[in-house]
Amino acid sequence: MADRFRITLAQLNPTVGDIEGNVAKARAAWEKGKEAGAQLVALPEMFLTGYNTQDLVMKPAFHHAAMAAAEQLALDCADGPALAVGAPWAEGGKLYNAYLILKEGRIASRVLKHHLPNETVFDEVRVFDAGPLGGPYAIDDTRIGSPVCEDGWHEDVAETLAETGAEFLLIPNGSPYFRGKMEVRYNMMVARCIETELPVIYLNMVGGQDDQVFDGGSFVLNPGGALAVQMPVFDEAITQLDLERTPEGWRAVDGEKAHLPDEWEQDYRAMVESLRDYMRKTGFKKALLGLSGGVDSAIVAAIAVDAIGAENVRCVMLPSEYTSPESLADAEAVAKALGVRYDYVPISEGRAAITNTLAPLFEGRDEDLTEENIQSRLRGLLLMAMSNKFGEMLLTTGNKSEVAVGYATIYGDMNGGYNPIKDLYKTRVFETCRWRNANHRPWMMGPEGEVIRPNVIDKPPSAELREDQKDSDSLPDYPELDALLTILVDEEGSIADCVAAGFDRDVAIRVEHLIYISEYKRFQSAPGTRLTPRAFWLDRRYPIANRWRDPS
Repeated sequence: MADRFRITLAQLNPTVGDIEGNVAKARAAWEKGKEAGAQLVALPEMFLTGYNTQDLVMKPAFHHAAMAAAEQLALDCADGPALAVGAPWAEGGKLYNAYLILKEGRIASRVLKHHLPNETVFDEVRVFDAGPLGGPYAIDDTRIGSPVCEDGWHEDVAETLAETGAEFLLIPNGSPYFRGKMEVRYNMMVARCIETELPVIYLNMVGGQDDQVFDGGSFVLNPGGALAVQMPVFDEAITQLDLERTPEGWRAVDGEKAHLPDEWEQDYRAMVESLRDYMRKTGFKKALLGLSGGVDSAIVAAIAVDAIGAENVRCVMLPSEYTSPESLADAEAVAKALGVRYDYVPISEGRAAITNTLAPLFEGRDEDLTEENIQSRLRGLLLMAMSNKFGEMLLTTGNKSEVAVGYATIYGDMNGGYNPIKDLYKTRVFETCRWRNANHRPWMMGPEGEVIRPNVIDKPPSAELREDQKDSDSLPDYPELDALLTILVDEEGSIADCVAAGFDRDVAIRVEHLIYISEYKRFQSAPGTRLTPRAFWLDRRYPIANRWRDPS
C-alpha cells in the first residue's frame, strides 16, 4: 500500500454561468496537480457552474450543459491525477448538488449532497433533491469521504463515511463570508475530526457573487483538531497537500499556515472583493459615485479605488445652495487624496427648473420633504445620465443604518448598481474610515496613508437638503440607533428586548415602525456586500405590505 498521498487543493474563483471559463480554471488546476505529482486535484462545491446559482440551475439546458462539460473534462484529464469537482447532476427525474470524481476518462463516482441548507442565503431545498447517505470513493488504494459543504456540518454524514471505510474527509464548500465565520467553520470541522478520528480537509471557494463573498480560508486538520494547513482568505491559491500513512492512519503533513486578518480587515476586504468581482462579472470596468463630503460616500470612493484603481473611478460633487463650504472642501480633499477624476456639477439651475414646473400644482402649500427629495432625485437623475453616457456603473452609498430606517430617497440617492456598504452600520462606517487611513495592504489598488481626512469622519452627519440640517434631527444618534437596529434586525429582538437593554420604549417603537415602512425601499434597492448573517436581501425577507407591530 502507498504510504504517501498528494492532493492539489485549488481554492479558486468561479463565475456563475461561465461553464467554459470555469472548466478552463479546473483544467489549469489539474495541470498543476499533474506537474506536482498529485494523485487527486480537488476543487470546491458547484465549481463548474459557479455558486450560488439560485434558480438558474433548474433550467434543463443549463444543468445539462454543465453535465456535458464534466464528461468532456473527464476525457480531457484522463492521463493524470483524478479530478474532484462540484457540479449539478440530474438523473431519475431529480436534480442533485453533486461532487464528481473524474478519473481515467470518465465520471468514476458521484457524491450527492444529502443535507440541503434552507436558511439565510441558501434555498437548496427549492432547487435540489437530497441525495442518499453514501460511502467513500477510491483513488488508487485510498478511500476518501467527501461530505458536500452542509453535509460537513452534520455528524451523520461524516460518521457514515468513517464507518464505511473513509480514511480521511475532503469537504468541498461554497461557504460565503460573514463576520466571525472562520471560527464557526473551525468549530464544526474540529467536531468532525474528534467524532471520526480522521483528518479533515476543508476546501472553500473564493470570489464575489452578487451580495455574497466566498472568502476561501481553506484548511486542514489532523485528528484531535490540530491545524496542519491554513490557506489564505479571499485570495485564489493552489496548495499541494501531502498525507502520510502512519500506524494510526493517514495524517496531513504540516504546510503553509497563512495569517488570518482581524474582522476589520476582513470586512473591508469583503467589500473590495465583492465590488471588484461584481463589476468584472457583470462587464463593467469603470464606476462613478456622488461624493458629498460625507463619510459614507468617502468610504465608498476608497473601496472603489482599492477595487478597480483610481483611473477607473469618477467622483462627482453635485452641490445645491444647502451644500456647505466645509463639504465642498472635504469632498475635493478626498478626491485628491484618492487620485480620482473629480467633476463639479451644480444642481441649482435644474432644481429651479423643476420647482418652477411644479409651482402651479404646489401653489399654497408649504415646502416640506417633497422639496428635499427633489434635490436627491435630481442628483440621482444626473448621475444616472453620466452612467449611461460614459458606461460607468453608478455606486450607491447608503449605510445599513439608513437602509434599515429608510433614511434615503428612492429614485434619488438610492440609485445605483451596487452598494458595498449596504450591510455596514453607520458607527462601523466611521471606524472603517479610520481603519483604512491607518492601514494599507498589497490587494488595495489605492494609495497608502490618510485618504479620508479627519473632518469628514468627525463632523456631525448631514444630508444637507435644508438649512442647518443634521441626521440627528430625524433619527436617534447613531450609536443609539445602531444598538437598537442590532436588536431589532440582526437579533430579531422585540420592543421588550430593547427596553430591557436600557432604551426608551417610544424610541424603540418608532425605530421598529421605520424599519417596517421602509421595506418597499429595500425591495427596490441595489445589491450590496453581505457582511453579517442578517444582511438585507436573502438573509431577511419581510413582506412589504405589513400592519403588524410588536405589542410588547
